[in-house]
Amino acid sequence: MHVATSHLAVPFLGDDTGTGDPTGPLTWGQAEIWRTMRRTGRTMNIGGTVALAPGATVTQLAATLGALVGRHQALRTRFDLTADPPRQTVSTAGTVTLEIVASRAGDAEADAETLRRRYELTPFDPAAEFPVRWGVVTTGDTPSHLVVQYSHLAVDGFGIEAIVRDLPLLGSGAPPAAAVQPLQLARRQAQPAERRHSAKSLRHWQATLRDLPAERFGVSDDPRTPRFWELVCRSPALHLALQVVAARGAVETGHVLLAAYGVALARVTGRRPSVAQVLVSNRFRPGFADAVCHLTQPGICVIDPDGDLDTVAKRVWRAATTAYLHGYFDPADHRAMLDRLAAERGVPIDISCFVNDRRGAAAALPAVPPTAEQVRAARPRTTLRWDRTLPTYDGTFYLQVDAVGGPEPAVELAIWADTHRLSPAQVEACARGIEAAAVDAALTAGG
Repeated sequence: MHVATSHLAVPFLGDDTGTGDPTGPLTWGQAEIWRTMRRTGRTMNIGGTVALAPGATVTQLAATLGALVGRHQALRTRFDLTADPPRQTVSTAGTVTLEIVASRAGDAEADAETLRRRYELTPFDPAAEFPVRWGVVTTGDTPSHLVVQYSHLAVDGFGIEAIVRDLPLLGSGAPPAAAVQPLQLARRQAQPAERRHSAKSLRHWQATLRDLPAERFGVSDDPRTPRFWELVCRSPALHLALQVVAARGAVETGHVLLAAYGVALARVTGRRPSVAQVLVSNRFRPGFADAVCHLTQPGICVIDPDGDLDTVAKRVWRAATTAYLHGYFDPADHRAMLDRLAAERGVPIDISCFVNDRRGAAAALPAVPPTAEQVRAARPRTTLRWDRTLPTYDGTFYLQVDAVGGPEPAVELAIWADTHRLSPAQVEACARGIEAAAVDAALTAGG
């Protein structure tokens, strides 16, 4: 249990927006995540906890916080979400708060987790609060943990990675990596070239969805309260199997994983083709790679699950690549397109399935793929556990994929599911089915 809490006002000073006006509309990525936040009621704050190395001081951490906020416009932006349309304003100077939690010996880790949960679950006041929360847990005046949460309006996971890459440059005099700024991007997205890009993306969405069966799920025979449950599956065997099948088919492990998802979901629901809104980072676009802002939007991927997994993965490679190219559009026009399709067909099209593969570099293929014997030996070490429950979530089925490091690397599947549409038993069958599709293919020559 913590002993005391104090707050340190940290000043920042940054450049202007370079646009002549510090205020402007939201970017497409910001508008996309704001709509999800409104629809679900979730804060969607993003961040985590870092155990600090010996020698860290509160003074150093405060200096780092002030420098980062000054260097990145997204971290010194506030939002008027009551305006129509919503607006954002960048400040060139001001203060942010560093919270200091004094902890008793032995309690620091627990106090850091308590602080992390408070930061994550407490909504930002977007009009008054800058979109960054830093807190340091100390024991005997020595910092032990840094807790960080950002508003998802300001940054996505790739934006946080860009912040981390910028840390070594602090104090060097070097500027941040050249990248688009949120306000600059918002203005660009109103120009004809970007409007044409959005229209092209939405034509792809419309063509993909026009003849797609409208229903994805039935009604659960085992609904629960709270409605949304999270299942976590950690599988060393899946990590290895994805590499075997990807190397054999000259595709990426992400394509094999998406193929296995499509096969498993079709088997559990009895509906085909399978559908996924894949989360598109958009970091491959010019000027976006090192941008500290929210750029993620969904792309639509339809998966034909018929045939062996090698065949499905090759089809997924084409479908996913096209989805990534068309995951950049005006969300208001996207919503209007979906409404028009629903009116034409007389029923809304259920696309409430999401896949967010966050493995990054850990998804790369090794120089030498694993052997079938290694895959087979790892299979018994798969673990499944039910974790959190919530009254609302982003979709009916949301698969988040992470890499687990250490002496035995693994793939971790976190599935959030609506138990009123899929029973807990069906959710478990999906997780096991994803693993089984990949592992069985890895153990079968030619898939």
